[in-house]
Amino acid sequence: MKNAKCILKGVVFSLLIGSAFAQDYDGHIVKFAEGSKAFHDKSFQSLGNIREIPVSFGNFVHLDATLNQKSLNSLASHPEVEYIEPNYLYSFQPVSVGEVTEAIEDGKFTDQWGLKNTGDNSGGWFWSGKKGEDINAERAWDITTGSGEVVVAVIDTGIDYNHPDLKENLLVNEAELNGEEGVDDDANGYVDDIYGYNFVKKSGDPMDGNGHGTHCAGVIGGVHNSEGVRGVMANVKMFGVKFLSDSGSGSTEDAILSIDYAVKRGANVLSNSWGGGGRSEALKEAIVRANEAGVIFVAAAGNSRADNDSRASFPANYDVDNVISVGAMDGKGKKSGFSNFGKEKVHVFAPGSNILSTVQNGRYKKMSGTSMAAPFVSGIAGLLLDQESTLTTGEIRQRIVDTAVNNSTLIDYAQSGRIDAYRTLMNVQD
Repeated sequence: MKNAKCILKGVVFSLLIGSAFAQDYDGHIVKFAEGSKAFHDKSFQSLGNIREIPVSFGNFVHLDATLNQKSLNSLASHPEVEYIEPNYLYSFQPVSVGEVTEAIEDGKFTDQWGLKNTGDNSGGWFWSGKKGEDINAERAWDITTGSGEVVVAVIDTGIDYNHPDLKENLLVNEAELNGEEGVDDDANGYVDDIYGYNFVKKSGDPMDGNGHGTHCAGVIGGVHNSEGVRGVMANVKMFGVKFLSDSGSGSTEDAILSIDYAVKRGANVLSNSWGGGGRSEALKEAIVRANEAGVIFVAAAGNSRADNDSRASFPANYDVDNVISVGAMDGKGKKSGFSNFGKEKVHVFAPGSNILSTVQNGRYKKMSGTSMAAPFVSGIAGLLLDQESTLTTGEIRQRIVDTAVNNSTLIDYAQSGRIDAYRTLMNVQD
């Protein structure tokens, strides 16, 4: 066991000094041995400001300092330090080429080509889409639209919890809603977390000031009625976990806190439309913890037009049973020009170009990116869990992969092809 620990430590540290500093980061994350309080020693305190990271799966601290190589070597060789790595910064990787952010006064289901592609509603200015290249939502809804029992955490820029198209499908912490302001009424360690939590400002208010997280939430669970848009799930309980600021950036520290919080709040699916940074052992441990709790982790593959098989994109590339990596496709059923791909590392593709959904202040907007594709898979995973609650995370991922449509335009870009909600629910495989 001691040898295994030393090997892990050596691997992580070599990554740190070999490549990690090319990435943006904010201080360092240090994992100490279980039960260790060595970070209280003067030798550690002299390195910079240290704060504990209160998660349930390890003994972590954040070291707010830029360390020279001598200090790094000294810290990494301490007998109670398991590893040290940069506190990487992540973002939702906005699409800069071909993105459409058209404001919509009154969203309509007929504009949601990802749910029902008529060919006419999925094209651009100079080209038309292809009928049927969608997630086959209407046939799936004949089977189930969700029961409201599945909980999805949107780990992003937050959610506009006042949006009229989302309010009915939000998970409300009744103990905090009906409790005393400024008091942790449910004793979960977070004060006033009625609709989720804001790890950027360390507050119970996950209000979205950007729109990105609200857009993802609408794809998953926009209310099915005569107004606005429809989500993949008509009946679901969502909550926002804000670790990305309103400008779109967040740290590994807040990401692992967000994942841990979401798991403890009872989420069944974590929707993650963000990426960047280097490989983080701490982030992987958080995802493994979620997997052990039976929680699905859906991740956007990235918008760099890159092959994830040869150039890893995190968190989408973590090899854990619950991780589902999602690329983006356009209305013709082809890989979106911006989307990352990978015959081994990307599992499926989903609609990701010109996707209409909810944004902050009760509005609607079309956006593009693998950020938009991932929530479609989160919604399908939610529908499947509603129908077959005993499936393991690995079985859910494999079902989604095995029942995807292997169209010829995507076959070289992922393990499978386009997601299909009906086929997933019915377990239809080619």
